[in-house]
Amino acid sequence: MQKLLITLGVILLILGIIWPLLSKLPFGRLPGDIYIERENFTFYFPLTTGILISIVLSVLLWLWMRK
Repeated sequence: MQKLLITLGVILLILGIIWPLLSKLPFGRLPGDIYIERENFTFYFPLTTGILISIVLSVLLWLWMRK
């Protein structure tokens, strides 16, 4: 449990440091993301972004658990 918490903490630290670079990537604005804007209503559902992040995390966790 300690190893997992330390690993998650290091990952969050690294993500926090490189966040300015990550915010320039097109995640959240990919084709397939649903964005509806009306007069008094805005709906945003990042479908493609969510699927892409899920695939990347699944591969990383699969590689991590193989050890």
